[in-house]
Amino acid sequence: MHKRLVARDVMNPEVITVAEDLTVKELATVLTDQEISGAPVEDSTGRLVGVVSLTDIVRAASLGGDRVIDARAHAFFARGWEESVDAEELEELHFDNGDEQLLVRDIMTPSVFAVDEEVEVPHVARTMLDSHLHRLLVVRDQRPVGIISTSDLLQLLADQPDEEDGP
Repeated sequence: MHKRLVARDVMNPEVITVAEDLTVKELATVLTDQEISGAPVEDSTGRLVGVVSLTDIVRAASLGGDRVIDARAHAFFARGWEESVDAEELEELHFDNGDEQLLVRDIMTPSVFAVDEEVEVPHVARTMLDSHLHRLLVVRDQRPVGIISTSDLLQLLADQPDEEDGP
């Protein structure tokens, strides 16, 4: 009998998170340096409090810090294939909010799509399909321990041995 795979078995344990009190300018640097389009946001205790993406940065710069929240369509979860990050374009944006610097907590989406590390893979796949997500955070005690993307699930499928035809 085969052991049922759980989220921990297929997740990528390398999750880049950002602090909620990081300035948006610092966030732009992290995203471009890491060549990622977004990241989960943690509070000072390491608890997930939201997600933030390049889309949020651009929206904040164009709306003067006002945010429009649509967690179901958030770019961090919904973007399928990574797009290149143009550091020069980000540098042209203005990140001020009056006299103080705009912070990640000011522009993040305060909701997170996540599953516990012990959730079985079919449930992970169903959650991603039902919610139209391309990535899902994996948590242990509400702290991020990994991330699963559609690519991870496709790799799992591709790695399955071919079944031999019967006699």
